Amino acid sequence: MAIFNAYPPLILASSSPYRAALLKRLNIPFKCYSPHIDETPLPQETPQQLSGRLAQQKAQVVREQFPQGLIIGSDQVASIDEKILGKPETHERAVTQLKAATGKKMIFYTGLCLLNGKTGQMELIIEPFCVYFRSLTQEQIENYLQQEQPYDCAGSFKAEGLGIALFDRLEGSDPNALIGLPLIQLVTLLNKMGYPIL
Repeated sequence: MAIFNAYPPLILASSSPYRAALLKRLNIPFKCYSPHIDETPLPQETPQQLSGRLAQQKAQVVREQFPQGLIIGSDQVASIDEKILGKPETHERAVTQLKAATGKKMIFYTGLCLLNGKTGQMELIIEPFCVYFRSLTQEQIENYLQQEQPYDCAGSFKAEGLGIALFDRLEGSDPNALIGLPLIQLVTLLNKMGYPIL
């Protein structure tokens, strides 16, 4: 790991244990710092625009604490028919979201921002990932929510857990994006900024 001492410290601008677990797979040292921002969508803002704006904002807020750092900001927005779905927070809202998703396609847009705190260089990508839901009964929805209680997850499921049973198929270039951090694109951006993974 000493090889990484020559590079700026890597900071994940997130308190998400899911993102941290994904980033650990790259076997590089990093710190987590949670940015506190208002995630309310702006009027007429699309899911793509919202995910990109929030990813940038998270990175910029954390830059104030780590001005020498290489900062990873990421945010995910779920949508059905271009309608933004927030984290359900409650059982009732989760039921409503999964009822709306049954038999339909849900698109996740993950904004990924890499910001060099020292130079101000910034790279931003929006990674889409599609989830096609099975036709779910009320009983199946209730059984799932009781077991996994995914109330802090956009779309009301955990794809890395039992949530996989809700799906008919998945479509996208990086399955990690569904969990919240598109590692393939992140490696590309890190390489572009001269931070080698291999």
